[in-house]
Amino acid sequence: MSNKITELFHIQYPIVQAGMIWNSGWKLASAASNAGILGLIGAGSMYPEVLREHIQKCKKATKKPFGVNVPMLYPNIKEIMDIIVEEGVKIVFTSAGNPKTWTSWLQERGIIVVHVVSSVKFALKAQEACVNAVVAEGFEAGGHNGRDETTTLTLIPMVKEQLSIPLIAAGGIATGRAMLAAMILGADGVQIGSRFVASLESSAHQSFKEEVVKAKEGDTQLTLKELAPVRLLKNKFYNDIQELYKTAPTPEQLKELLGRARAKRGMFEGDLDDGELEIGQIAGLIHNIKPVADIVTEIVTDFEAAKQQVPNL
Repeated sequence: MSNKITELFHIQYPIVQAGMIWNSGWKLASAASNAGILGLIGAGSMYPEVLREHIQKCKKATKKPFGVNVPMLYPNIKEIMDIIVEEGVKIVFTSAGNPKTWTSWLQERGIIVVHVVSSVKFALKAQEACVNAVVAEGFEAGGHNGRDETTTLTLIPMVKEQLSIPLIAAGGIATGRAMLAAMILGADGVQIGSRFVASLESSAHQSFKEEVVKAKEGDTQLTLKELAPVRLLKNKFYNDIQELYKTAPTPEQLKELLGRARAKRGMFEGDLDDGELEIGQIAGLIHNIKPVADIVTEIVTDFEAAKQQVPNL
């Protein structure tokens, strides 16, 4: 399966395993890369030296390409970028910041740069910053998200209409059929997050993985738009947010309720009541926890079968 994305990353299939906080450690990234897709380490939940350790372990676990996802809002961003260069990582996905800040610096050091966006406006800004590719992520996605609530179905063709660089679709994609649909809409590849949360190699807590598998339609909601929009599984913490909203809270009051390390408590430590449980709407289609290799095989098989059915439509 060869196209712009497989050629850009030197991978077998045009699929990226998303670099999700508290889920995407070296075990998940290396397993994804070994399965023929691009594995990403999620730097957003790692101190710099922890990231270095994950990169080093990933290099030992796979000889295939892998990358690091870096949310640019963190204060130690320079140290993180230096570690990425020192450890010889060749692919970086940036998010939550201005792509102009680091793109040329990374590319001068031989690194491929991809930027994650949630709108046409920011996709164009990323292209102006000369990134190598863009991930356009729809409103369905888990974790931190765009404020505009633009769905993947509408976002991908609108971005494709104005973009000349490779486009990767994300948000609500967990099957080969969804992958085919995204590519028919104009994407060159897909980024998948939630499906890989429910994998054996994910660093998420087992209790969180099981909650994802149990999730049904309507069990997630985008909230906390005044701070940074995030899609969560509905639990006690989510209900506490909704109760606070009834009082027309200030951003400061929302921050006070949110506190620190909520995502770690929920996804990594397994606090299903008071933790932040970030997952996409597609959780309603995830029914089991499997090895990454099996998930990739399932997606690719489903993609090929769906592609064969298209002429009959």
